[in-house]
Amino acid sequence: MTVPKALDAPYESPRLFGPEYRTASLGILLVVTLIAFEGMSVGTVMPAVSADLDALGLYGMSFSAFLISGLLANVVAGLWSDRRGHAWPFLLGVGLFTAGMVLAGAAGTKELFIVARAVQGLGGGAVIVAIYVMIARVYVPETRPRVFAALSAAWVLPALLGPALSGIIAETVGWRWVFYGIVPLVVPALVMLLPALRTREGRTPEPSTGPRSRPLAMTLAAVATAGGGGALLYGVDRLQDTPVPAGVAVVAGLVFLAVGLPRLLPPRALGFGRGLPTTIMMRGVLASAFFAVNSFIPLLLTEVRGFSVAEAGVALTTGALGWTTGSYLQSRRSYDRPLLVGVGSAAITAGILLTLLALVPGITGWVTVPAWVVAGFGMGIGTTSVNITAMRQSPDAEQGANSAALQVVDTLGGALTIGFGGVLINLIGHDDIATGYTTIVVLMASLGLFGVIAARRMRDIS
Repeated sequence: MTVPKALDAPYESPRLFGPEYRTASLGILLVVTLIAFEGMSVGTVMPAVSADLDALGLYGMSFSAFLISGLLANVVAGLWSDRRGHAWPFLLGVGLFTAGMVLAGAAGTKELFIVARAVQGLGGGAVIVAIYVMIARVYVPETRPRVFAALSAAWVLPALLGPALSGIIAETVGWRWVFYGIVPLVVPALVMLLPALRTREGRTPEPSTGPRSRPLAMTLAAVATAGGGGALLYGVDRLQDTPVPAGVAVVAGLVFLAVGLPRLLPPRALGFGRGLPTTIMMRGVLASAFFAVNSFIPLLLTEVRGFSVAEAGVALTTGALGWTTGSYLQSRRSYDRPLLVGVGSAAITAGILLTLLALVPGITGWVTVPAWVVAGFGMGIGTTSVNITAMRQSPDAEQGANSAALQVVDTLGGALTIGFGGVLINLIGHDDIATGYTTIVVLMASLGLFGVIAARRMRDIS
């Protein structure tokens, strides 16, 4: 009897936590968990921060500073990853994120706290893009769905425990330790990731020579896009109070976006060109519809249905559980990814519309819990499939640029739809939250239905 040749043995893709990927996977998951915990905790401790620093208007600026600086870091980190590899953008991003946490904990004024949030955004934005590039270059294609499922799972514990734990910390030892407490946990993540970063950098491809490979032009485009988004949000938020200066800010924001945004995306992306351009844009469609409604569910439940803040937060937590479930299920076998994105868009649309039942007399507001599980499930299967498809469609030398583009449309789309949702609530009136919420739901459900149709265009031109 002859011994079977090695080539005759069935191929098995490497396991996510097998010897080849164990340290990289654990390090990535720990870093993402820390970023997720920070994101889930800030909203909880903001009342304490505001009271301590005497800054009632801190809310909007603290979140905007994080998002806008993160958008800028997305582009720079993507460019750097394509030209020099993903290791240094990742390490610098972790360093900036950690420095931002220390600065936030030490902040004695509202101005320093805003600066700290901007530094955190720079670090978090760079880390996420570098992780996407790392996944594309370190993991074989058949393992990537499982990596993204694990990344989604990394948000579950922060979503479940982050708000409550940060509240306990703020009430016992002070809100500053919510930020300080994350810093020591960065060390084990870096210890696990350094070997993987050193051994994989040799696989960095030759840099692209396309229009999105020019450092100065891309940086200026990122600044214009970030500044344009910030100016637009500032303007629409103040149109009622100061129409003239706010109108100027709106126009300036639109101009800057028109100049900068197209340069950060693949050609034909804003027109939903077939293949990669639509794949990139679908990330923004999904995020815009989901997060716009996600942000106003607590307002609906507290102002219309009389829920406490803690009770209203349960609906958002269940969305995270649905997201993780969807992401896990898509990793079980190979799927038609554009079809899966269409299904995800349909689930998001259904979940959004189901939340309207909370406005019907005689139906409990807790109906938002199963509704948001459905919407979260759609995000889990949809965004993960978008990410996997974008990696497959990206040339090796443009993985950084396209990872950055995914983050840009996600961040910008969510920020703009949330901002415009706030404007609708203000225009319709705070004494008629139900009508304002219904308007937001109708608009975002329409965007979700558009996503169902547009997902077909993700398929490459044959």
